[in-house]
Amino acid sequence: MSTGRRDVQPPAGPAAVPPGLDPLAAVRAEGDPRTDVYLTGTVFLDIIFTGLDSAPVRGTESWARGMGSSPGGVANMATALARLGLRTSLAAAFGDDMYGEYCWEALEQGEGIDLELSRKVPGWHSPVTVSMAYEGERTMVSHGHEAPPPEHAFDGKHAPGCPPPSRACIASLVPGRREGWLGCAAGRGSRIFADVGWDDSGRWDPADLADLEHCEAFLPNAEEAMRYTRTSCPRAAARKLADLVPLAVVTLGPEGAYAVDGRSGESAEVPGIAVEALDPTGAGDVFVAGFVTGTLAEWPLADRLAFAGLSAALSVQEFGGSLSAPGWAEIAAWWRGVRACGTPAAAGLCRQYGFLDAVLPAAYRPAPLARAVPTIGFRRPA
Repeated sequence: MSTGRRDVQPPAGPAAVPPGLDPLAAVRAEGDPRTDVYLTGTVFLDIIFTGLDSAPVRGTESWARGMGSSPGGVANMATALARLGLRTSLAAAFGDDMYGEYCWEALEQGEGIDLELSRKVPGWHSPVTVSMAYEGERTMVSHGHEAPPPEHAFDGKHAPGCPPPSRACIASLVPGRREGWLGCAAGRGSRIFADVGWDDSGRWDPADLADLEHCEAFLPNAEEAMRYTRTSCPRAAARKLADLVPLAVVTLGPEGAYAVDGRSGESAEVPGIAVEALDPTGAGDVFVAGFVTGTLAEWPLADRLAFAGLSAALSVQEFGGSLSAPGWAEIAAWWRGVRACGTPAAAGLCRQYGFLDAVLPAAYRPAPLARAVPTIGFRRPA
C-alpha cells in the first residue's frame, strides 16, 4: 500500500456494515460519520503460552501445555470493537514480513477492520510479544523497533496526523507526551476514550496527562487511578478523576468496575463475573471496547459497565488478546446459559444483565470466530 499523502475524506457511498448485530442501529442517522471508532497504535504478533504451572525459573526449561498466535497490541482493541459490530478504522504500520502479512489479513479479511489508513513498511520487521500466562496473570517479553514515520507529519488535514470523522476515538495516553491528533479529532466532534500505561518515571502526576482535556472518558485500572489521585481506595480515586474528565471508570480486576459521571454526579458499580481464566491478555482492551459500544449505543451507565465486564470475562477463557474477544454469538450463548441455570447466582446475573433481552436479536453471527492457533504459515493443500 502506498504511504503517500492521503486525503481523509471518506469515499462516496455507504460504509460496509459488519455482519451480525449492529448495536448502534437505533441511533444511526443520515449524515453520521462513516466510521464508528478510529484508533491508532502498534500491531504486534503475539505468541501466547498457557498451561504453565509457575513462572519460568532461571536456568531451567519450562513446558507450556497450550500455545496460540494472534495479532496483538492495538489489534486487541480493534478486533474487540469490530466483533461487537462497530465500524472500526485502524491506522498502523505493518511489516512486510510473514508476521505483518498474517496480521494484516487477519484484521482486514478476518475481522472486517478498515485498514485504509494503515501502511505496509518495506524492510521493517513486525514487533513480536511472547506472553506467558500462569496463576491468573501473565508475563510478557517484547521486541521491536519504532516504525519509520509516514511521509507526511501532522498538518491538521491528512491522516494519520488527523483522523477521519468518527463517532469515537480510543487512545492510550503516555505520561508527559501529547498526541496532536486527539485535539483534531475532538474538534471534529469525536468522543475520546482513553486508558493509560504504567508511568515509568514514577511521577504519577495528572498534569502529565494533558490530553485528558480532550477526553470524554478515562479508564485506568485501580492501581493507576490510586497513584494518580494519591488515594488508597479505587472508588475515591474515581471520584477525584471525575473532576478532571467527564466520565471516570476504574477497573477493579476480578472485582468488577466502578464509574463516576462528573457531569450528572451519577455513579455505578458492577461486580466481576467468576470464570476460569485461561489467558488474561487483552482483557482490559476488551473491557474498553465493550464500554465504548454501550456508550455509543446510549445505554445506562450501569449497563455499560456490566457489558464491558462480561465481554472481558468471556475473553479470558480463550487464548490471546485480539482473537479471544467475544462476538454477539458468544454473548448470546452465555446469556442463554445463565437464564437456563436456575441457581441463586444465576438469578442475580439475570437481574444485572436483563438489558441483554432488548439488545440481542433472534439470529446471531452464523460463522464461528477465528481463535489463536499454535502456528501460522501452513499452506493449503493443492
